[in-house]
Amino acid sequence: MPVVFSSGREPFLKEIMLDNYRGPRRLVAALSQASFSHRLASLVASEQAIPDLRRYFGTGLPDVTAPFTGSRFQHLAGGGDRPAVANTVTAEDLIAVQTLSVRIPAQVALDLLEGSLGDRLSELLRSVRFDIDMVEAEAADLAEGSSAHTAWCLLRDQPGVGWVTAGKLLARKRPRLLPVYDQVVRCVLGRPKSLWLALHGALRADEHELHRALIALRQSAGLPETVSALRVCDVVLWMHHRTDHRRRGCIGT
Repeated sequence: MPVVFSSGREPFLKEIMLDNYRGPRRLVAALSQASFSHRLASLVASEQAIPDLRRYFGTGLPDVTAPFTGSRFQHLAGGGDRPAVANTVTAEDLIAVQTLSVRIPAQVALDLLEGSLGDRLSELLRSVRFDIDMVEAEAADLAEGSSAHTAWCLLRDQPGVGWVTAGKLLARKRPRLLPVYDQVVRCVLGRPKSLWLALHGALRADEHELHRALIALRQSAGLPETVSALRVCDVVLWMHHRTDHRRRGCIGT
């Protein structure tokens, strides 16, 4: 059975009415957030969500059916957010991102493991909590200028890295707080201006209803509690659109 919950539009529609006298810019932002939240809620509540999660992680499947390699991304070698290594990029982290079909160039990898780039990233990660879910964070923790956003920019700007790989490495280090985000997920969500902030707003709306729905999906799919709500969300979205994304050759990928 699909996880059923409300669309999450009602609070945003009330906000839209209030924004009629606050100015067109806030009205547009409220409409955009409402559309994003509705789209996300629909995908999470789809009947395909639970089978897709089971297929991806290999739960309840015949032994001859291999799970996706990305099923090991969060938990490989104990996880990138375990306290002993939470603020340091390790060789295991670099292997983990490869399970999501990206690679960090060798020179950048060496700089992360042994050079000044690793030191700069570690300093930023010390200011990014590893023990909270995105729904518990404040918007300021994810906004431009935050330590998390600065770390993402630092990685993104390295030769041969880019926004997708930067986000995946940070999601390895902070799987509860920062999502895996690639071209497929961006496309299915309508290319939001700021995925982190849009997702944060959707998770916190309606007394955290979307977050609770993701936890319910995790349980229904037979996944361990250590799989983060964000990882559940990412996999549902990616599995939903991955085939169509390739077949259609979606624009702007």
